[in-house]
Amino acid sequence: MSKAPDKKAPHTPADDPVSQFEADMKALEALVQQLEAADLPLDQSIALFEQGTQLSQRCRTALDTATQRVDTLTRPSDAE
Repeated sequence: MSKAPDKKAPHTPADDPVSQFEADMKALEALVQQLEAADLPLDQSIALFEQGTQLSQRCRTALDTATQRVDTLTRPSDAE
């Protein structure tokens, strides 16, 4: 009896760090546009700024992780 092909679950941004980074960057850009374009009340501006700092930190963490991976992959091996 043959097995049915494994069906992979669709990837969500949380599953894929690149997709998550891109989604966070788009959200951050949208927040910046809102802050620049609107005459928002102070409390709303602060809430958007807080969201933006959280997104910025997640993007920075993703970039740091990617940099570490690239460094590891391009580091000469000691076994030569």
